[in-house]
Amino acid sequence: MRISLAVAVATVACLPSLLSAQQPRLHTNRQGRFLPVPVEEDGFTFAIFGDRTGGQPEGIEVLRQAVADVNLLDPDLVMTVGDLIQGYNERAGWMTEMVEFREVLGGLNRRWFPVAGNHDIYWRGADKPADEHEGDYEAHFGPLWYAFSHKDCWFVVLYSDEPNPETGERNFGKPECQRMSPEQLQWLKATLRQARGARHVFVFLHHPRWLAQYGDDWEKVHQALVQAGNVSAVFAGHIHRMRYDGARDGIDYFALATTGGHLAAEVPTAGYLHHFHMVTVRPDRVHVAAVPVGGVLDPREITGEVSEDVSQLLKMQPRLTGTVALAEDGSARQRVEMTLHNPCNRPIELTLTPHCRDRHWTFVPDHDHTTIEAGADAVVAFEVARAAAPFDVNFALPTVTVACDYLGPSVRVTLPDQSAEPIVTAPGVLAVVSDVAGRGLQLDGTDACLRLDNSSLPLPDGAFTLEAWCWPQVLDGRRALVTKTESSEYGIFVSDGLADFSVCLDGRYVTARATEPLALERWHHVAGVFDGDEVRLYVDGRRVARAEAPAGASRTRNELPFYVGADPNSRGRPVSFFEGWIDEVRLSAAVRYRGAGFAPSARHAVDPAAVLLLHMDAAVGPWCVDASGAGRHPVRLGAAALGQAPALDAASTAR
Repeated sequence: MRISLAVAVATVACLPSLLSAQQPRLHTNRQGRFLPVPVEEDGFTFAIFGDRTGGQPEGIEVLRQAVADVNLLDPDLVMTVGDLIQGYNERAGWMTEMVEFREVLGGLNRRWFPVAGNHDIYWRGADKPADEHEGDYEAHFGPLWYAFSHKDCWFVVLYSDEPNPETGERNFGKPECQRMSPEQLQWLKATLRQARGARHVFVFLHHPRWLAQYGDDWEKVHQALVQAGNVSAVFAGHIHRMRYDGARDGIDYFALATTGGHLAAEVPTAGYLHHFHMVTVRPDRVHVAAVPVGGVLDPREITGEVSEDVSQLLKMQPRLTGTVALAEDGSARQRVEMTLHNPCNRPIELTLTPHCRDRHWTFVPDHDHTTIEAGADAVVAFEVARAAAPFDVNFALPTVTVACDYLGPSVRVTLPDQSAEPIVTAPGVLAVVSDVAGRGLQLDGTDACLRLDNSSLPLPDGAFTLEAWCWPQVLDGRRALVTKTESSEYGIFVSDGLADFSVCLDGRYVTARATEPLALERWHHVAGVFDGDEVRLYVDGRRVARAEAPAGASRTRNELPFYVGADPNSRGRPVSFFEGWIDEVRLSAAVRYRGAGFAPSARHAVDPAAVLLLHMDAAVGPWCVDASGAGRHPVRLGAAALGQAPALDAASTAR
C-alpha cells in the first residue's frame, strides 16, 4: 500500500463519507485516516510486526528486511502492535518519522494496519497540545481504536494510552493512567456484539495490560472478551521481549518482541529477537509462529517463567574479588574469586574461562564448568599469576569469560557471553609523570576509551567540578565525553554537538545543556560544576547553562566505572563513544569556577582538591598516568592511544 502524504491528508478530509461506504466492514467512532480493508479470499494468514522504537537508526533497515520477508510469505494482511516511530518529539520530527515508517511499510504487497503506542502519541517539547500527538496519529495513521472484518473473522484494535481522565497525564507506569475510558469500553462491547457470528476475533493493543505492572483495569476488558465467546487471541508489544502467558478462558495472550526496536540482548531462544509473528487461521483453530531470521520459533515455549528467568539472568554482572598487585618488575600472584547466584526457577550451566593475550599470565585452573541449581550460589576461584616481564606493547590485562546456558523446561537458552576483569593495580613506577608537550588521548569513536573502576574513584558527596579539553571529529548522535551515568551519578556529554552536564540528585538528573553546538576539529574546554545549589555548564570558559538543584539533595551513587570518551551501560560496558581527541581531564572535590566566566588553563594544576588529573602525556602498559598523586590510573581500552595531538587553533581559548 503506497499512499503519498498529500493523498493521505485528502483522504482524511472525506473520512466520514468513506466510513459510511465501508460501514459493513470498517467500524470506528473516531475520526482519522481512512483504512481500506483487505480483499476477501478463501482461507488466510496474517503477520504481526513488533515494536520498531528505542533501538539504533539501523532498526529501520531491520523493518525494511521484515517487509521483504513478509512479502515472500504473502499473508493476507499485516498488523502492528504500536510504537511505530521514535516519537517523544514535536510535530516536525514526528512528521519526518511518520513519512519514513509509512514509506517502508508501503513496500508491503498487502494491507497493513496500525496500533497506537506511547512513542507514537507522547509529545515532548514546547507547545504541547492537550491531545499530544493523537491528532497527528489519526490524521496520518488512522483511528485510535477501530475494527474490521476479513473472511468471517474480526480484527479489533484498542488504544492503551488514553490519558488520566482527571489529570490528563499519560504515563504507562501509573495504574491510574492505564485505564480504558468508558467511551472506548462501550465501543468495544458494541463491536463485539456486531462480531458475534465471526469464527474468530483477534484483539491488538500496545501495552500488555494483562500484566500487573500495566495497571489494574484489564479484568473488565477480559470479561467483555470472554462474554463475546469467539475471541481467540490477544496480541501486544511494548516490553521488547516475547512471552506467551497462556490461554485464559480460551483466549491466548501473546506479547511480541521487536521488529527493529531496542533489544536488551540478543537471546533468540528466550524471545529477545527481531521477528514477526505469522498467524494461520483455520475454521476451528489458530496457529501462531514467530519468524526470526534463520528459523521459526514457537512463542509458547517462552512462558512467563522463561521470560522472567532470562530477564533476571541478563541483569547478572559477574565480578571478581581479590586485587592483583603488580610489582615494578611486572610480576604478580593472587587468588581471585567469583561468586555467582542463580536467580531463576531452573538450573543454569556456566563455563568460566580465564585468558589473556599476554603470554606471561598463567591461570590455575585454566577453566571451570559448574551447574547451579535454582536459587543457589556457587563460588569459583582461580590463581592468577604473571612472571616478571616488562610493560611493553605486549602487556595486557587478564579477563574471565562467563558462558551461561539456561535450562528451561522445553528449551535451552544460550545467553551472550559476559566477562569480568580482576582489579589489577599498577606498580609505583606509574607515579612518575613524564612531561611531553602537545600529547593527547586519541579515540576512534568505536571502542576506544579510558576506564577507571568505581572503587578507585572516591568522590565524596557535595560540590565538585568535572572538566576536560576536547577536539571532536564527529558530533552526531549520542557522544560521551567524561561520564559515570546510568540513572545515577554524573557526566558530560556532547551529543549532536550540544554539550551538557548532568548530576543525578535524589534519583533525578539535573542537567545544564548548551544551546549552541561545539565546532568540529577545534579545541574546546568543557566544564561542569555542582556547588550544592545549582548545576552549571561552561564551554570555553563561558557559562552557557545552569539548572537549579533540589535543596539538600544528595548525589545518587552507582558502582559502575568512570569513563573518558564513553558512557557505562547498566552492566558497566562502554557505549556512546567519543571520536576525536581528549586532554586535561580533571575531577575535583571542589567548586573550581563561579560566575559568568573564566580563562581556561592549558594545563590543569595539581592541588589537594584534585581527585583525578589526566595530562594524557604518559602511559605505562595499559594505564594512562594519573598526575593527581593518588595513583588512580585508568586503563586504556580498544584503540585508545596517546599521541601528538592537533595544534591549538587561533579560534580556541589559549591552553
